Amino acid sequence: MKKLTSLKSSISCRSAAGLRHLLPAIMLWLVALGAFAISPQEAVSRFANTPRLPQGSMAVLVSELPTGKVLASYNADRSLTPASVMKCISLASLSTAMDVNQPLLTPVFIDGDIDADGVLHGNIVVVGQADPSINSRIWPIGTDINDEILEALQNSGVKSVEGGIVVDESYLSGGAIPPSWASADLPHSYGTGSHAFNYANNSVGKSAVKDPAAAFRADLRRRLTGAGISVGDTTLRRGENRQLLMHASPELKEIMRSCMMRSDNLYAEASLRLFGKAKGGDGSTEDAARREREFWSSRSANLDGVRIIDGSGLSRSNRMTARFMENVLRDRSGDVEYVSFFPLAGQEGTLKKFLVDTPLDSYIAMKTGSMKGIQCYAGYKLDDDFAPTHVVVVLVNDFRCDRAYLRSQIENMLLEIFSDENITNKKYTTPQKTINDYAD
Repeated sequence: MKKLTSLKSSISCRSAAGLRHLLPAIMLWLVALGAFAISPQEAVSRFANTPRLPQGSMAVLVSELPTGKVLASYNADRSLTPASVMKCISLASLSTAMDVNQPLLTPVFIDGDIDADGVLHGNIVVVGQADPSINSRIWPIGTDINDEILEALQNSGVKSVEGGIVVDESYLSGGAIPPSWASADLPHSYGTGSHAFNYANNSVGKSAVKDPAAAFRADLRRRLTGAGISVGDTTLRRGENRQLLMHASPELKEIMRSCMMRSDNLYAEASLRLFGKAKGGDGSTEDAARREREFWSSRSANLDGVRIIDGSGLSRSNRMTARFMENVLRDRSGDVEYVSFFPLAGQEGTLKKFLVDTPLDSYIAMKTGSMKGIQCYAGYKLDDDFAPTHVVVVLVNDFRCDRAYLRSQIENMLLEIFSDENITNKKYTTPQKTINDYAD
């Protein structure tokens, strides 16, 4: 009654002429209050036939866990551009191939002897191994690799480096940027690509840094020089590597959670390439994408109509179906860490304003994906213990209406599907583990 009273109060203070502007909100409140109880399939069908929406370029699939029983669907096999919900796939793949409780490692070597005067007759060698978070300015923030190298050199008695600073990027094959990315995206921080050695988010402000290794070398040189350790200008002939230190990132699961909460393209691209390496590949995006397809095919996912081009979804050449997305999300629904990567509706990340102050606030956890003409969602319906009970996938392409209008229609549909008359927020008896904390 408190919500209804609040609604009546807000209406009374507006003129009749302005009432039409309140109608979407009124409908949302009424649906939330259970005024219009319809079946989940009817809710999806009504959404699919909403005026101004592109009926032929939309797909919806909602299934129950753990059985996979379809609750409602529309165009589930339609091949569509997924935008950033592609990140769900990249992180799902990586979560099966690496221990997410461990950090990513970047070894640092010296390749020469240190004489009695503290001169290193060699180079400092940093071997990139695809960690996207080195000196990141974004949560989770790890240790400063420049400070680590300075301290390690000082502890070794080094007062000057005769050689230079070498960044070995042989760990990954192929280019940093998939060729299908739009040229207009490349100057921006979100279009920076992923390298074997990434540094400071590969960006300065909102602009991409195309050679993060060069930016690192300049920063390290300044750091060492400022502390009284001179560094040569020329790389010496390489000798035998001797480990100076091992830089460790935050735990991989925190990098993955940050990727999903903020929709970070660099982290997602690195995730796909790390998956490829873990599966024995060369680390190129193309090879990793092929191995990803093979992996999900081996898990009996339906890959008809699916085309994997990158890890982040920035390429408009990616193609996804709601059925494949559902297959992957259902497969990973028992992984507590993976489910916890998804932002909570009304609370976190890209979903902070979605379904806020409705009965589904905090009961939906989804990744968003948006580009011009594209709005997608993929994730889970949760119970009171934050355990997943349903998979939810909504893909919309080629829309020309206002994005806010489209989002409101998707909210309406979800509120109808998961109304108290259809499905309550009760705890389901499933094999899923409890997610303890989404608010790290």
